[in-house]
Amino acid sequence: MGKDLKGKELGVGITQQKDGLYNAGFVDKLGVRRVKRFKKLQECRKWLDQARYINEHSSITEANSMMVDAFFEYWISIKEKTERPNTVRNYRERYRHNISKVIGKMLLVEVGHIHCQNIFTIMADEGYKTSTMYQTRIALYNMLEFAKENDIITSNPCKRSVRSDIGKPSEEKRALKINEQKKFLEYARDQSYENQYKFILQTGLRTGELVGLKWSDIDFEERILKVSRSMEYRHSTKEWRVGPPKSKSGYRVIPLTDEAIRILKDQKLKNSTIKVIPMEWREFVFLCRKGTPIKNSTYDTGLYKICGKASIRPFSMHILRHTFATRCIEAGMKPKTLQKILGHSNIGITMNLYVTTTEDEKQKEIELVAEALMVM
Repeated sequence: MGKDLKGKELGVGITQQKDGLYNAGFVDKLGVRRVKRFKKLQECRKWLDQARYINEHSSITEANSMMVDAFFEYWISIKEKTERPNTVRNYRERYRHNISKVIGKMLLVEVGHIHCQNIFTIMADEGYKTSTMYQTRIALYNMLEFAKENDIITSNPCKRSVRSDIGKPSEEKRALKINEQKKFLEYARDQSYENQYKFILQTGLRTGELVGLKWSDIDFEERILKVSRSMEYRHSTKEWRVGPPKSKSGYRVIPLTDEAIRILKDQKLKNSTIKVIPMEWREFVFLCRKGTPIKNSTYDTGLYKICGKASIRPFSMHILRHTFATRCIEAGMKPKTLQKILGHSNIGITMNLYVTTTEDEKQKEIELVAEALMVM
């Protein structure tokens, strides 16, 4: 069992160096010592778990003559066992739409820097946004890095010099202004999903977390909500998929406001009027008239209709979460507290919200002192 610099047990195969870096290592089935260093313990443990799994289940034969398409299928079969379903889905989509048509029929060992760059050049010509190109780069890099770590290729051709930031700029995800929020709530009144929209504005839940919420997650006496799952409808397989939150920090406890409590009680009353609720859905909080959960995409469709009637810019469910965070910042909530409530894995994600809001606040603050600055 390895230990960190404070003497805490880290697990078999992991140690911490004097410079603070974490060392992960094991001997593979060929007798080769595999070692890698990381700045973060979480990343170290993830790599070690995946590397051991791959070493145990690897069955690549004649890898030097494999086409990229064939290698991708092998790689993704491993990822299906080690990554979240959403991550695997994103890998598949980006490979199918953008990577395969450029390098899929090439031999894996012949893929070079210029072929990787060509993927993103074509995407730029086709009008893709930089954010989508970044997701494609993640899939491409991880697949090729897997090949490198298994000694199929000597280096990863998807290097830093491969430019993927050449697409259309993504639209800024701007939170609703207070007057926009009031107008939205006015037009959302008595609509089918009014409670759900209002509840996100009171809790900052992600859509999947809202869909997967059960009554057993709610403690009315303590006035808290526990987030322990995420749920979405997969149109490709026509089934509901229940999984863990987005990250470990997604498991969290959210304090409930008076308005959040009122919404939940109203929803409980609303559910009691549903004629038939299938047994598998009786524990879930937000149901439609048929007694089943509402598909994630259906919520967005409902939002667009309300925005059209209210004559405000259309927005997605994520903007409601973003708006909740912005209202919290404006009210003076500490960054660390907001990070815990939102379930952000990195304080930097939360701080980016603060930077945006601070820019708006600067103008307000300077207007307050404008008269004092006049020295004429």
